[in-house]
Amino acid sequence: MEGGGVVSTEKQNTDSTTTSSYTYWVREVKQDAAPLPVPRKLTAEDVSAGSGSCTHLGSAWNKAGTWEEKNLNKWATERIKELLLSVGSLEFSSGNAKIAEVSRCTGDAFLVTVRNKKRVGYTYEITLKVKGEWLIGEEKKTFKGNLDFAEFSYGELDDLQVEVRLNEDKDLLLQDKQRILQDMKTFLKPIREKLLEFETELKQR
Repeated sequence: MEGGGVVSTEKQNTDSTTTSSYTYWVREVKQDAAPLPVPRKLTAEDVSAGSGSCTHLGSAWNKAGTWEEKNLNKWATERIKELLLSVGSLEFSSGNAKIAEVSRCTGDAFLVTVRNKKRVGYTYEITLKVKGEWLIGEEKKTFKGNLDFAEFSYGELDDLQVEVRLNEDKDLLLQDKQRILQDMKTFLKPIREKLLEFETELKQR
Protein backbone atom coordinates (compact mmCIF):
# COMPACT_ATOMS: atom_id res chain seq x y z
CA MET A 1 0.00 0.00 0.00
CA GLU A 2 1.41 3.41 -0.97
CA GLY A 3 0.86 6.64 0.93
CA GLY A 4 -1.16 7.02 4.11
CA GLY A 5 -4.26 4.90 4.43
CA VAL A 6 -6.55 2.89 6.63
CA VAL A 7 -6.18 -0.81 7.20
CA SER A 8 -9.23 -2.50 8.68
CA THR A 9 -8.95 -6.06 9.93
CA GLU A 10 -11.69 -8.19 11.41
CA LYS A 11 -11.19 -11.46 13.27
CA GLN A 12 -14.08 -13.87 13.85
CA ASN A 13 -14.03 -16.48 16.55
CA THR A 14 -14.81 -20.07 15.44
CA ASP A 15 -17.47 -20.11 18.12
CA SER A 16 -20.65 -18.99 16.38
CA THR A 17 -21.98 -17.46 19.58
CA THR A 18 -19.04 -15.11 20.04
CA THR A 19 -17.88 -12.62 17.47
CA SER A 20 -15.07 -10.07 18.06
CA SER A 21 -14.09 -7.28 15.76
CA TYR A 22 -11.42 -4.57 15.95
CA THR A 23 -10.07 -1.87 13.71
CA TYR A 24 -6.66 -0.13 13.78
CA TRP A 25 -5.14 2.71 11.75
CA VAL A 26 -1.81 2.65 10.02
CA ARG A 27 -0.09 5.76 8.58
CA GLU A 28 2.72 5.07 6.21
CA VAL A 29 5.21 7.92 5.66
CA LYS A 30 7.12 8.13 2.44
CA GLN A 31 10.87 8.28 2.85
CA ASP A 32 11.23 11.18 0.41
CA ALA A 33 8.60 13.42 2.12
CA ALA A 34 9.69 17.03 2.74
CA PRO A 35 10.82 17.70 6.35
CA LEU A 36 8.72 19.92 8.59
CA PRO A 37 9.91 23.56 8.77
CA VAL A 38 12.17 24.39 11.71
CA PRO A 39 11.09 27.49 13.70
CA ARG A 40 13.64 30.30 13.99
CA LYS A 41 13.86 33.55 15.92
CA LEU A 42 13.16 36.75 13.98
CA THR A 43 16.12 39.06 13.50
CA ALA A 44 16.11 42.88 13.75
CA GLU A 45 16.22 43.01 9.94
CA ASP A 46 13.09 40.85 9.72
CA VAL A 47 11.24 43.15 12.12
CA SER A 48 12.25 46.33 10.32
CA ALA A 49 11.37 44.82 6.95
CA GLY A 50 7.94 43.88 8.19
CA SER A 51 7.28 47.31 9.71
CA GLY A 52 8.45 49.09 6.58
CA SER A 53 5.26 48.15 4.76
CA CYS A 54 3.08 49.68 7.48
CA THR A 55 1.61 53.01 6.43
CA HIS A 56 -0.89 53.65 9.21
CA LEU A 57 -0.34 56.28 11.91
CA GLY A 58 -0.86 55.95 15.65
CA SER A 59 -0.46 52.86 17.80
CA ALA A 60 0.11 49.38 16.38
CA TRP A 61 -3.30 48.27 17.59
CA ASN A 62 -4.98 51.09 15.69
CA LYS A 63 -4.28 49.81 12.18
CA ALA A 64 -7.55 51.24 10.89
CA GLY A 65 -6.39 54.75 11.78
CA THR A 66 -9.53 55.54 13.77
CA TRP A 67 -9.68 58.15 16.55
CA GLU A 68 -6.71 58.07 18.94
CA GLU A 69 -5.55 60.87 21.24
CA LYS A 70 -2.16 61.10 22.95
CA ASN A 71 -1.48 63.41 25.90
CA LEU A 72 1.72 65.46 25.45
CA ASN A 73 1.41 67.70 28.52
CA LYS A 74 4.60 66.60 30.27
CA TRP A 75 6.81 67.02 27.22
CA ALA A 76 5.13 70.28 26.14
CA THR A 77 5.38 71.97 29.54
CA GLU A 78 9.04 71.09 29.98
CA ARG A 79 9.91 72.11 26.43
CA ILE A 80 8.12 75.48 26.66
CA LYS A 81 10.03 76.29 29.86
CA GLU A 82 13.35 75.37 28.26
CA LEU A 83 12.72 77.50 25.20
CA LEU A 84 11.56 80.58 27.12
CA LEU A 85 14.48 80.47 29.55
CA SER A 86 16.81 80.44 26.54
CA VAL A 87 15.62 83.86 25.36
CA GLY A 88 18.57 85.48 27.11
CA SER A 89 19.11 89.08 28.16
CA LEU A 90 17.54 92.03 26.32
CA GLU A 91 19.05 95.51 26.19
CA PHE A 92 16.73 98.34 27.17
CA SER A 93 16.96 102.07 26.55
CA SER A 94 18.70 102.56 29.91
CA GLY A 95 19.37 99.07 31.16
CA ASN A 96 18.76 95.39 30.50
CA ALA A 97 16.65 92.48 31.71
CA LYS A 98 16.33 88.72 31.42
CA ILE A 99 13.76 86.02 32.14
CA ALA A 100 14.66 84.66 35.55
CA GLU A 101 11.92 82.08 36.00
CA VAL A 102 8.85 80.53 34.40
CA SER A 103 6.56 80.85 37.41
CA ARG A 104 3.44 79.55 35.64
CA CYS A 105 3.11 77.29 32.64
CA THR A 106 -0.24 75.52 32.60
CA GLY A 107 -2.25 74.01 29.78
CA ASP A 108 -2.75 71.00 27.55
CA ALA A 109 -1.01 69.66 24.47
CA PHE A 110 -2.16 66.67 22.45
CA LEU A 111 -1.66 64.59 19.34
CA VAL A 112 -4.78 63.22 17.65
CA THR A 113 -4.84 60.53 14.96
CA VAL A 114 -8.15 60.41 13.10
CA ARG A 115 -8.85 58.71 9.78
CA ASN A 116 -5.14 57.95 9.52
CA LYS A 117 -4.24 61.66 9.69
CA LYS A 118 -2.20 63.34 12.43
CA ARG A 119 -3.32 66.56 14.10
CA VAL A 120 -1.72 68.45 17.00
CA GLY A 121 -2.90 71.22 19.25
CA TYR A 122 -2.33 72.98 22.56
CA THR A 123 -3.67 75.69 24.87
CA TYR A 124 -1.42 77.35 27.47
CA GLU A 125 -1.13 80.22 29.92
CA ILE A 126 2.27 81.54 30.98
CA THR A 127 3.75 83.93 33.56
CA LEU A 128 7.44 84.83 33.46
CA LYS A 129 9.50 86.54 36.15
CA VAL A 130 11.88 89.19 34.88
CA LYS A 131 14.94 90.68 36.59
CA GLY A 132 16.85 93.68 35.29
CA GLU A 133 18.97 96.73 35.88
CA TRP A 134 18.06 100.33 35.22
CA LEU A 135 20.51 103.21 35.02
CA ILE A 136 19.44 106.27 36.96
CA GLY A 137 22.01 108.96 36.45
CA GLU A 138 25.25 107.14 37.11
CA GLU A 139 23.72 104.63 39.49
CA LYS A 140 22.29 101.25 38.53
CA LYS A 141 19.07 100.12 40.16
CA THR A 142 17.69 96.58 40.03
CA PHE A 143 14.06 95.87 39.35
CA LYS A 144 11.75 92.87 39.11
CA GLY A 145 8.60 92.36 37.11
CA ASN A 146 6.31 89.85 35.43
CA LEU A 147 5.18 89.04 31.91
CA ASP A 148 1.71 87.53 31.73
CA PHE A 149 0.49 85.70 28.62
CA ALA A 150 -3.21 84.93 28.75
CA GLU A 151 -4.58 81.75 27.17
CA PHE A 152 -3.24 81.17 23.67
CA SER A 153 -3.60 78.21 21.33
CA TYR A 154 -2.04 76.48 18.37
CA GLY A 155 -1.92 78.70 15.27
CA GLU A 156 -2.78 81.88 17.18
CA LEU A 157 0.67 83.26 17.96
CA ASP A 158 0.26 86.21 15.58
CA ASP A 159 -2.30 87.51 18.08
CA LEU A 160 -0.17 86.81 21.16
CA GLN A 161 -0.48 89.57 23.76
CA VAL A 162 1.57 90.31 26.88
CA GLU A 163 0.66 92.14 30.07
CA VAL A 164 3.62 93.64 31.92
CA ARG A 165 3.75 94.22 35.67
CA LEU A 166 6.49 95.86 37.70
CA ASN A 167 7.08 95.02 41.35
CA GLU A 168 6.71 97.97 43.68
CA ASP A 169 10.03 99.80 44.05
CA LYS A 170 10.27 103.09 45.95
CA ASP A 171 13.68 103.84 44.44
CA LEU A 172 12.20 104.22 40.95
CA LEU A 173 10.45 107.36 39.83
CA LEU A 174 7.12 107.11 38.07
CA GLN A 175 8.63 108.09 34.72
CA ASP A 176 11.31 105.41 35.13
CA LYS A 177 8.67 102.81 35.92
CA GLN A 178 6.72 103.72 32.80
CA ARG A 179 9.83 103.42 30.61
CA ILE A 180 10.72 100.07 32.15
CA LEU A 181 7.21 98.75 31.55
CA GLN A 182 7.42 99.87 27.94
CA ASP A 183 10.82 98.23 27.50
CA MET A 184 9.60 94.98 29.02
CA LYS A 185 7.12 94.66 26.15
CA THR A 186 10.07 94.05 23.81
CA PHE A 187 10.18 90.51 25.21
CA LEU A 188 7.06 89.76 23.18
CA LYS A 189 8.89 89.25 19.88
CA PRO A 190 11.57 86.75 21.02
CA ILE A 191 9.02 84.87 23.11
CA ARG A 192 6.70 84.54 20.11
CA GLU A 193 9.64 83.19 18.09
CA LYS A 194 10.37 80.58 20.78
CA LEU A 195 6.73 79.49 20.86
CA LEU A 196 6.73 79.17 17.06
CA GLU A 197 9.74 76.89 17.45
CA PHE A 198 7.73 74.88 19.97
CA GLU A 199 4.85 74.53 17.49
CA THR A 200 7.24 73.23 14.84
CA GLU A 201 8.59 70.59 17.24
CA LEU A 202 5.05 69.68 18.28
CA LYS A 203 4.06 68.98 14.67
CA GLN A 204 7.01 66.59 14.36
CA ARG A 205 5.98 64.45 17.33
